[in-house]
Amino acid sequence: MATTPAPPLAPPKPTWDPRRPQNPLPWLRPTIRIRLTLLYGGMFLIAGILLLSIIYLLAAQAITTGNQPLFKIVGGTDISVSSEKCPAVDADSNNVPLTDFNAAIAACIDHQRKVALDSLLSRSLLALLGLAVIAFAFGYAMAGRVLAPLGRITRTARAVAGSDLSRRIELDGPDDELKELADTFDDMLERLQRAFTAQQRFVGNASHELRTPLAINRTLLEVHLSDPNAPAELQQLGKTLLATNERSEQLVEGLLLLARSDNQIVERKPVDLAEVASQAIDQVRSEADAKKVEIRGERAPAVVQGNGVLLERIALNLVQNAVRYNVQGPGGWVEVTTELQHGQAVLVVTNTGPVVPAYEIDNLFEPFRRLRTERTGSDKGVGLGLSIVRSVARAHGGHIAAQPREGGGLVMRVTLPI
Repeated sequence: MATTPAPPLAPPKPTWDPRRPQNPLPWLRPTIRIRLTLLYGGMFLIAGILLLSIIYLLAAQAITTGNQPLFKIVGGTDISVSSEKCPAVDADSNNVPLTDFNAAIAACIDHQRKVALDSLLSRSLLALLGLAVIAFAFGYAMAGRVLAPLGRITRTARAVAGSDLSRRIELDGPDDELKELADTFDDMLERLQRAFTAQQRFVGNASHELRTPLAINRTLLEVHLSDPNAPAELQQLGKTLLATNERSEQLVEGLLLLARSDNQIVERKPVDLAEVASQAIDQVRSEADAKKVEIRGERAPAVVQGNGVLLERIALNLVQNAVRYNVQGPGGWVEVTTELQHGQAVLVVTNTGPVVPAYEIDNLFEPFRRLRTERTGSDKGVGLGLSIVRSVARAHGGHIAAQPREGGGLVMRVTLPI
């Protein structure tokens, strides 16, 4: 008796809920607006209380000083008036007319009131100036404390801009807008890292899977070509297939290197660009001699921190392109120089060759893009050389710039931090 197959199992339910829990009282959430409102409102209230207290004390002191009598009556039978603060009243009051006497007392009272008000105003201004200095210092410190999470987010974003997708903010603190921004940024970085990792894994696996059959094809073709009894037509077909297979291998290797060089270099060692350029020239020397292209230039020491294999690939690709896309026949040359300029290491590769329009420069760095039809020959590469150079330079924190050379050819300038 046939048994019915079991129904497929349902996919497991997620163990976590991506949605954030809703606050039953959202108006009690410690948002940045509420915290800043309470902070600066409290600072204003405290400053006002201090200022009123200081003015109150100064006013009380002025009133206490003003309560002292301006004059006193002395004498027994003959009454006279004496005053230390009003010289006009201190005269012989019996000989002073009553009108002048009252005017002198009024003037003295006005003078004392003016002195008290001036003293109160000057001391109040000094107190206000002191409170302003304290308020600015305290406000600056509190603003730095409030904006500290933004600085942390900025530093993490700057590190991520250098292709370090493993960095996370992981901001602690109250559940406010800054923490929400940091958590959202962390989620975005997590998704980006998964996407880049999946892309690199796919390219690596695809390149590995493609290299195996290509290596088998090359071996079979070389075995058949080694047979001396093979017909001439079969020999020619085998050479054509072998050249096509070699081009496919170069394409796969270029794609794999391009995928690897998109990440920032983590392990760095001192590498001399002059030595790297010399090794690249030695590898291209035979090809340059066959094309009658002269390689020249002075290479001064320029040590950078990076990956020696990838930096050698920069020099090799540039020198190979300079030799392959040169003038036909004698008279062609390639100049390779290295030097230190303004705290940076510079590699410059200049060559003669066909005239390159300025508007075509940017297209040269795109994968599989060549300059018109003269650069489509299978013996000149697969169209990934300059793309790999730009990717490796960016991974090392540098950049490459190209400009047409007067009379034909290009000037390639690679700048790397030391």
